[in-house]
Amino acid sequence: MKKKTETKNSYFIELPLISGENKGNLCFGEVKKQIPFEIKRFFYIFDLRSAEIRGEHAHKNTEQVLFCLKGSAKVELDDGINKETIVLTEPNIGLFLGKMLWVKMTDFKKDTVLLSLCSDFYKEEDYIRNYNDFIQRF
Repeated sequence: MKKKTETKNSYFIELPLISGENKGNLCFGEVKKQIPFEIKRFFYIFDLRSAEIRGEHAHKNTEQVLFCLKGSAKVELDDGINKETIVLTEPNIGLFLGKMLWVKMTDFKKDTVLLSLCSDFYKEEDYIRNYNDFIQRF
């Protein structure tokens, strides 16, 4: 599934989900199939407080896919023109976050775990951490 969002440079990715009777669930993805880039870095965020704010930045070149493996989180997207809020709750539904997209994550449920797959290694110079600097690029 490649369901579009209202903001540019973002869309949903649905991973195949295999449900086994009394054996739990399994979902999987493959690079260049469901994940549209070679994964060079990943990280996950956990032990979050509900009032905590994560993100609040954009990337000049790095693309990401964000999965909420457990719990839920609000993801606020801003492409410089359109803004929208998406709630991630399903572990097999990812959110593709393209280049030049301001992202802010809030309202974490207890025990939330967010996984981010990234197209590039960590480079501080790839980040835009000031919203006014981000908006001036449009």
